[in-house]
Amino acid sequence: MFNGSETTATVLIILAAIGILGWGFNRARSYGKLGILAWLQSVVLTAPWLLFFGLFAVGIYLNVVSILFLLVASAGLYIFLGKRLREAGQDAVLQERAKKLLNETQEASGEPKLDEQHSSTTEKVKPPSNETNLANTEVVPIPEEDLKIIQGIFGIDTFFATETIPYQEGVIFKGNIRGTEPEEVFSRLSASLEERLSDRYRLFLVESPEGRPVVIVLPSSNDPKPATVPQKILAVALMVATIATTLEAAGLLLHFDFFNNLGRFQEVLPLSAGIWAVFAAHEIGHWWQAQRHQVRLSLPFFIPSWQIGSFGAITRFESLVPNRTALFDISIAGPAAGGIVSLLMLITGLILSHDGSAFQIPAQFFQGSILVGTVARIFLGASLQATLVDVHPLTIVGWLGLVVTALNLMPAGQLDGGRVVQAIYGRKTARRATIATLVVLGIVALANPANPIVLYWAIVILFLQRSLERPSLNEITEPDDTRAILGLVALFLMVATLIPWTPALALRLGIGG
Repeated sequence: MFNGSETTATVLIILAAIGILGWGFNRARSYGKLGILAWLQSVVLTAPWLLFFGLFAVGIYLNVVSILFLLVASAGLYIFLGKRLREAGQDAVLQERAKKLLNETQEASGEPKLDEQHSSTTEKVKPPSNETNLANTEVVPIPEEDLKIIQGIFGIDTFFATETIPYQEGVIFKGNIRGTEPEEVFSRLSASLEERLSDRYRLFLVESPEGRPVVIVLPSSNDPKPATVPQKILAVALMVATIATTLEAAGLLLHFDFFNNLGRFQEVLPLSAGIWAVFAAHEIGHWWQAQRHQVRLSLPFFIPSWQIGSFGAITRFESLVPNRTALFDISIAGPAAGGIVSLLMLITGLILSHDGSAFQIPAQFFQGSILVGTVARIFLGASLQATLVDVHPLTIVGWLGLVVTALNLMPAGQLDGGRVVQAIYGRKTARRATIATLVVLGIVALANPANPIVLYWAIVILFLQRSLERPSLNEITEPDDTRAILGLVALFLMVATLIPWTPALALRLGIGG
């Protein structure tokens, strides 16, 4: 059962989630049936976890069968609502087409159009002011004159367009890349489009489901939007909350509750500062590569955690990513910087460890990570065969930093690891990796319910990070082999950090007494 601080935080999170659902319902009402169905889907996904944590906070524990029932029921309802949503969307499209056809027929026969008939009777019948029919919301296509200009950028020496398909507010061009490399074709087409129509449109070079090159042109109004003032306030609030949780986590490492012993601030400050050094290195790494590739990033939205201070931060792209190489560089730079700082702290802490060091931890703890256990065996040697091991505080900080870095490198959605997989292997593989990661986390959470971190991360990915990053402007050109190898090394280190030694093998290697 949670302590007082954790219970309060859990209740606040549940209330915040309920508040967000209420706000979502208020917004969904204006979109009619489609909006309500979409809102119900979010409720179905959220309700089981709210129920689980709410009961857990008051000391009521659900067994595995109950949890599985909730998850299966939630998934079934989500699929059912998804089908209803698609059917409702198709009905809306059919209604719009029927209305358009009726207007054309009435216009040909000289009768007033349906819209004109409706406007003449608005005084008699007024629709409710809080309902809006999505079928009446029209997508504005590219103007004909702009479309002709866009078609003029293609040539036999760049991209030979064979088919033009309207797509939302833009247009899709199917065809073939001629002669040169995709990167050069993209550069020439983008430069030609900008020269003729300034920055009003964005050109994407992507692969179709059949694996053929496709050019998509969309208005620049669809570009990612910068963070709003409320979002910036939320980012600052989460940062303040994370400062508090890192202080509390440091206090727990020192075996006391910081919020009940505020006078011991100086004791927790060094550990908390060490954790923040890892976070700072991580975010600076992202920012450095984003500046290099001229990509704007949002403020980091930190995820507070009572156990380890923070799970890291969520950072959004506020501008389009030029290519998959840029996506890789920006995504890998954060974990690389944070991981290097963490590893240096771990090694320094192990070197400085001696009998009588500040922390005494069971030697079996080092069996919990292949990477940490191996490094500790190198520097501590036979000391790991004792029951308790004296270690320097930097060892703990470095270890926590490696765990947070590894969690962010999981190959799922918009996590750093998910973006790395998307950059190297493409969207299809990234989507499969996300599903596989969620399945593995679910299995581990059920097999080891005593460790809440796994379940927390499954929830974070499911609700906040499961979607893939939007396509790069040039989605066809892959990163080079060096980056692919670096990505594999990063994923390997992630696994080595999170996967424990088997007890038998650890004892054979002298890790754990």
